Amino acid sequence: MTALETLRYYFAFPFVRYALIVGVLIALCASLFGVTLVLKRFSFIGDGLSHVAFGALAIAAVFNLTDEMLLVLPVTVAAAILLLRGGQSARLQGDAAIAVLSVGTLAVGYLLMHLFSTSTNLSGDVCSTLFGSTSILTLTQAEVWLCVVLSVAVIALFLVFYNRIFAVTFDEAFATATGLPAGRYSLLIAVVIAVIIVLAMNLVGSLLISALIIFPALSAMRLFKSFKAVTICSAAVSVAGAAAGILISILAGTPVGSTIVAVDLGAFALFAVLGALTGRTA
Repeated sequence: MTALETLRYYFAFPFVRYALIVGVLIALCASLFGVTLVLKRFSFIGDGLSHVAFGALAIAAVFNLTDEMLLVLPVTVAAAILLLRGGQSARLQGDAAIAVLSVGTLAVGYLLMHLFSTSTNLSGDVCSTLFGSTSILTLTQAEVWLCVVLSVAVIALFLVFYNRIFAVTFDEAFATATGLPAGRYSLLIAVVIAVIIVLAMNLVGSLLISALIIFPALSAMRLFKSFKAVTICSAAVSVAGAAAGILISILAGTPVGSTIVAVDLGAFALFAVLGALTGRTA
């Protein structure tokens, strides 16, 4: 059976089509706000929030909640707000706040799963949650629609508030001086990132989410310098990487999340070489 025939066979199943749709939408959302996080030097907020989401997911599993999103999403959003507010404190700067929250929630989450989980395959459940696995291929139609609605909302927010996000990204102090409520828009960015993190857990797992956010933005910055060009290129790289990663994982039987990240890493290496050859990389 050729690769094309194999793909045609698998895409006859709705869950494979669902995975591709959700994967592309999540990658697009992550790339749009990933540029802002990289430029604000707050790249690892994705890593910290993903660990918070893992801890909330562990609590939801312990209490056997039928809809884990009802707990995971509010907790992750609250953590994003806490990082934004607490990270500006003189006592606990941004990187330290992320480290404390990240390590603490990851440890507590695993401890809770170990102590209270009724699953007979705890190691498999933890590995799937941390690195992604087949969870993207087990989405229900309701979960797909939820991802679609949230993704469209995230993209719409980015387009509507594009100019304000641009101002806050490059000089928050100047934006405040001109009368722009920069704190509110920074809060909006943090909340949206939290939503993206929760959505992306099914795609690449908790430990690989930051790569989905950072790599496309860094790749685009190897060739382009303007915010608009970097954002467009980052979105294109991220969407192509997600689609290619899912297709490769189907053909090769590899884990979806790590395959997508490997494709993004390859794209970053390619863009780095092109940037060096064209002299555009600083």
